[in-house]
This record gives sequence, C-alpha cells and structure tokens, in this order.
Amino acid sequence: MPKPAIVCFGEVLWDLLPSGKIAGGAPMNVAYHANQFGMQSKMISSIGDDELGSELKRFLENKGVSTEFIQTDKAFPTGVVNVMLDAGGSPSYEIVSPVAWDNIQLDDAVMASVKTADALVFGSLACRTEQNRQALFEYMHVAKLRVFDVNLRAPFYARPLIGSLLARADIVKMNDEELALIAGWLGATGAVRAQMEYIRDEYGLSLFIMTRGKDGAVCLDGGGFYEHPGFPVTVKDTIGSGDSFLAAFLSKHLTGAPPSDCLVFAGAVGALVATRAGGTPEISPEEVQAFIQSKSV
Repeated sequence: MPKPAIVCFGEVLWDLLPSGKIAGGAPMNVAYHANQFGMQSKMISSIGDDELGSELKRFLENKGVSTEFIQTDKAFPTGVVNVMLDAGGSPSYEIVSPVAWDNIQLDDAVMASVKTADALVFGSLACRTEQNRQALFEYMHVAKLRVFDVNLRAPFYARPLIGSLLARADIVKMNDEELALIAGWLGATGAVRAQMEYIRDEYGLSLFIMTRGKDGAVCLDGGGFYEHPGFPVTVKDTIGSGDSFLAAFLSKHLTGAPPSDCLVFAGAVGALVATRAGGTPEISPEEVQAFIQSKSV
C-alpha cells in the first residue's frame, strides 16, 4: 500500500521560547509529525528572504518534509512567535504580523498536488489575511478530504470565518475550550457528545475529534462515539501536542484503522510530545508503541 499523502496549508515560523528558538507553526508541526509516522507530507507556506527562512527550510528538508511548495517572499520576513510558558507548561503566544506566511500565493503546481493528495490540512490562523483565505478556499475546492484543525488564536478569528471553514471541512479537530466556544455560538447545549453531534450535523462532518488535554480525547463519526482517557505524563510544555495528535491520528485513519485505535496512538504521541520542549521533537513509531505498552501494563 502506498504511503498516504497529505498537504498542509499555513504558517511556518520560529517559536521563540525562553530557552531559545524552535521550528513551529501548527500546520508545519502536522506535516513534520506526519512524515515521522509514515506519511508523505508537503507544506504550503511562505518564508522571508532571510536567514531565519533559510534555516527553517533546511530544518524541514533535513527532516524529510517536502519544501517544494514553500515560497520565498521578498517583502515580508519569516514568521516568529514570542512564546511564554506558565508554571504548568501551557503556552501563550504573541504572533508577530505581518510576515511571509500571511502572503501565500495561489499556484498551479500546488493545486495539482492538493488534488491528488489524500488530505488537505489547514487551520484558522493562516486565514488572518484575505490573500490566504482566497488561496485556501481555492485549494479546498479541489481537495479529496478537507481536515480543519480549528486552533483558535486571539485576536485572529471571528465566528463568520470559523463557520465558513467548518462548512467546507470533512474532518474537524478542536480542543475542549474551542468546543465550548463554538457550541455557545450555535446554541448547542447538553453534554460533550450532544454538542459534538449538533455541530457534526450542522456542518455535515464525517469525523469530529476533540482533545481535552490530560484527560485524553474523544471522536465522533457515523459509527459512534469513542473515548480515550489519555496517558499521564510529566509535562515540559504542551506546544505542538495537539498538532502531533492530529498527525498521528491521520496516519492511522488514512490507512483504515478504527477510531478507537487512532485515539490510542494519537493520544500517546501527544503525551510524548508534551514531555519534550517545543512542537517538533523526534519520536519514532517504535517509541510510541513501547510507550503504549508500558502504560497498559
């Protein structure tokens, strides 16, 4: 069976932590981890014509992630994010703008690749500019499977934008805080499952995934509702845990694994990433399986 191929659209940047800079950006983290877990991944983005951009591109190439569709912008610098961590390792972000990834240009070669890929992965942050929104909507139009990682970052979202992205998505991943907000917008009440069912039906989603930090994750599809309680770990920081979770989930889902197995594998990956600094640590499938076995004994 050929490797599943995914294309990720959006931000590539440097997370500037107190300890130093680490390559990041939610869709880039997904592409990075997808590659680690056996998928072919490409990144649609833009970097500045500067050393930070060159270094970011080298990082991805060294990790086996295709940079074929990363443009170089002469007008804007490579993206950076100032990251602050609280005592529990939870991050807050100052996302600098405007930067190169705010100005992703529509491209015919990219369009052809999106059309043949197994999935197009995108988030809400990259849509903070009209240029990117228009490009993304064109790519979504030809994609086989549209995966929306909600990833709300204030002040770069609004209800109309999130609604338009949900309406175009097939698979959606969000966290528990994002579910509470969006359910409130829609007037969806009741327990988590009822809220998820309401949103799924409202937007015609085929699969709905919700992460809930240390308490694991749940997902909902046409076959039922699935839960996993998560894996207890000592957290260093939670940067990229949700992104790695999504990449790991897709690596199983796109090869036909049942939702329950997808949740276990993805939960283990997200937990392992939380024990390391930043969103792009090296983790092998063998390490994940050993971790799962150690926790099940």
